[in-house]
Amino acid sequence: MDNYYCVIMAGGVGSRFWPMSKSAHPKQFMDVLGTGKTLIQHTFDRFTKILPAENIYVVTNEIYRDLVLEQLPLITEKQVLCEPSRRNTAPCIAYANYKIREENENAVVVVAPSDHIILNEAEFVNDIKTAMDAASENDWLITMGIRPSRPDTGYGYIQREGKNVYTKDNRLHKVKTFTEKPNLEIAKSFVASGDFLWNSGIFIWSLKSIMAAFDKHLKEVDGLFKKGIGKYNTSGEPAFIKETYSVCKNISIDYGVMEKSENVYVLSVDFGWSDLGTWGSLYTIREKDENQNAVVGNNVMLYDTKNCIVNMPQGKLVILQGMDDCIVVEQDNTLLICRKKDEQKIKQIVTDVKVEKGKKYV
Repeated sequence: MDNYYCVIMAGGVGSRFWPMSKSAHPKQFMDVLGTGKTLIQHTFDRFTKILPAENIYVVTNEIYRDLVLEQLPLITEKQVLCEPSRRNTAPCIAYANYKIREENENAVVVVAPSDHIILNEAEFVNDIKTAMDAASENDWLITMGIRPSRPDTGYGYIQREGKNVYTKDNRLHKVKTFTEKPNLEIAKSFVASGDFLWNSGIFIWSLKSIMAAFDKHLKEVDGLFKKGIGKYNTSGEPAFIKETYSVCKNISIDYGVMEKSENVYVLSVDFGWSDLGTWGSLYTIREKDENQNAVVGNNVMLYDTKNCIVNMPQGKLVILQGMDDCIVVEQDNTLLICRKKDEQKIKQIVTDVKVEKGKKYV
């Protein structure tokens, strides 16, 4: 296990969870589930069951550095990689590659977002171990593919080939195609075929394999971070990273590397996963009353209301009448009421609020 490492990506602002998730305190640092732990704490705890805490790195925006150290007391400042600006997942992973390379060139790395929900942690741990073992033995870039439970248009899809490639686990297949969020008809055909999985955004690879893939497919990003060899883990690292991010392109690991590589494989899994990307996804996993309302708040009264997710501050008296299939959320003097089916519009709403009402609201 000494060669096994984890990179937790924790730099997002979670704008689709507005107004609960805001730039100064996004959802990964919040106890969204009411368990007494934040999402990033749950993520960290899961990975400590697989590898040592000192082998876990967190990549986040520099404004969240103190939040990370406060919420994850087992990690040191060296393990927190601070991005000066948001440049999507490929630069984030390239940065982590070179940091880990300074410590262990033989590392096998799992990369995961900080804000996912995993309901079956025992199965998750076993599946990650399976993928890490496979990545340590082969020149494979592995992604976790979730067996779809419905034709969801909010996820990317991975098509797998039929042939079994790993004798130790017949759920591991070569990837045939990646498809970004499809429309409903295409999503229905994907699910009906049985060949498609949801793209979880969880990746496993050896450090040598992912760095070779960057060198081949995303040389302009890799080359920038390569210039920092000798500066990582020194006092010169922050200034180098600031300069690098100022010129680095904004690109995802999916588009920049995974979709272009030949050696991409997917492990088909079902460990109770949700990317918790929207209020609707939170509604799915929250407990509901007899009218299918999921309510947080100790002073909420409902009349002729069903299928709603309601999130209110404790003590706030709220009365809802005649509502169906809605999101009703209040946080910091901001109230959002939105139909669940229109939740993808929240991102645009946040942009409009920022322009018309000012940054203090977002």
